[in-house]
Amino acid sequence: MKFPSMRFGSMKQVKKFEDEVSGWPNVSTHPHRFGGREFRFGSAEVGHTHIGGIVDIPFPRSVRDALLADGLAEEHQWVPNSGWITFRMRSEENVCDAVWLMRLSYLRYALKTAADPRKLFEQESKQLQLNARYKSLLEPFVPKSASYVSANQASAEPLSA
Repeated sequence: MKFPSMRFGSMKQVKKFEDEVSGWPNVSTHPHRFGGREFRFGSAEVGHTHIGGIVDIPFPRSVRDALLADGLAEEHQWVPNSGWITFRMRSEENVCDAVWLMRLSYLRYALKTAADPRKLFEQESKQLQLNARYKSLLEPFVPKSASYVSANQASAEPLSA
């Protein structure tokens, strides 16, 4: 997927994105160490924005590889061989795409704290319109039992790359 090189997201688009993500359960916002806004689930970073509509999001390597193969994201500029992806919001439609990507990252942590993780996985899969490939890539994050874990405990595990 090739993006136009000179257009950047407006502050209005970035604000709309940040307002949406910061409203999700257990998400807190913080200044990002390289500028922009960071979103955390407990202590785990779900992703962050930079000025100009750049969104960086961590994923397990398998999910990142699928997103790149499907042209849904770009390699991260500074850590291209990691699980991180970059998405550039350049239009109003791109805000929805960026939210979709961030929600995928968020879902991995939300499943760990859900009273009924299987039900949440099915609801989110339907809402996100996940195809079989993405469902199978996220399936390992559905806990086998429905034991409640706090948001801080859920984020204590490192991201697998």
